[in-house]
Amino acid sequence: MASGQLSREEALMRSHCRHACHVMLFSDTKAQLFGRTPMRHIVLMQMRFDGLLGFPGGLVNPSEETLEAGLTRELLEELGVALPVSVEDHVASCFAPTSSPSSSRLILHFYVKKIEEEQIKEVERAAASTATDHGHEVLGMVRVPIYSFKSGAGLPSFLSHSFIGNARSQLLDALLRFKLVTPEELHRALTQSVKIHARTSKDLQAALTLT
Repeated sequence: MASGQLSREEALMRSHCRHACHVMLFSDTKAQLFGRTPMRHIVLMQMRFDGLLGFPGGLVNPSEETLEAGLTRELLEELGVALPVSVEDHVASCFAPTSSPSSSRLILHFYVKKIEEEQIKEVERAAASTATDHGHEVLGMVRVPIYSFKSGAGLPSFLSHSFIGNARSQLLDALLRFKLVTPEELHRALTQSVKIHARTSKDLQAALTLT
């Protein structure tokens, strides 16, 4: 097991730690971008209140509810629909980086749940209309572009954005684990993303100079 990784059972034994659960929802799709580029899959993330990309979910209390019950509750608040998550959807548990030695350790539990495309659309509609956290903790749902273009548009550009905690690595691991992209496709996308990030950094420096 990789450094910092825990089994679900080991994580639950750490009663002195805080626990947070998040889930990646995805579906297959036959849709095509501009009628010619297969989109293949729909993967949902969200824009958080702090401007960072992350997955739906939040803090749970294992002493009062199961991890899955707590995550399901968080999803109802953030997505506006009841979407049960099960133990079978659990992918990984790990320690979150700490800012100081005295801070309470946080354990992150990551889930991946495949649903139907129509359910994905229902989640998107509800998240913008009935979810109690919309416009506050959550600023909107975001689809991850799985396709890539030579220009860097699509997945490379998306990966160059800012993510909360280890959400980017969770996304990359899930894309490979569930075979939504090939290792070669992901390697090319990351290579392009690094170049895009460098250009963005220069643009920000130029903007800073103007101020």
